[in-house]
Amino acid sequence: MLGTLLGVLEAREVKLEPGAVRADVEGVNEIRDRLPVLTKIHVHYTLRIPADAREAVDKALARHQSKCPTASTLSGAVEVDWTADITDT
Repeated sequence: MLGTLLGVLEAREVKLEPGAVRADVEGVNEIRDRLPVLTKIHVHYTLRIPADAREAVDKALARHQSKCPTASTLSGAVEVDWTADITDT
């Protein structure tokens, strides 16, 4: 999802400084029939953005999961969600 988010931001001409985006990802496994099964992925973004880019970033975040090939592939089998902490610079 990070790659998709970065692509959407680039398409919206949002210029980010190096190191301005970070993604921490946590997967949750449950035991089903004695097998560990991935059931949830949570992505937490930390972004430092230009002050004038907030609207574009909010729109990109709102849409990026539905445009992500991996998230689409996992849909119905693995719950995928995200949160974000955004700092305007």
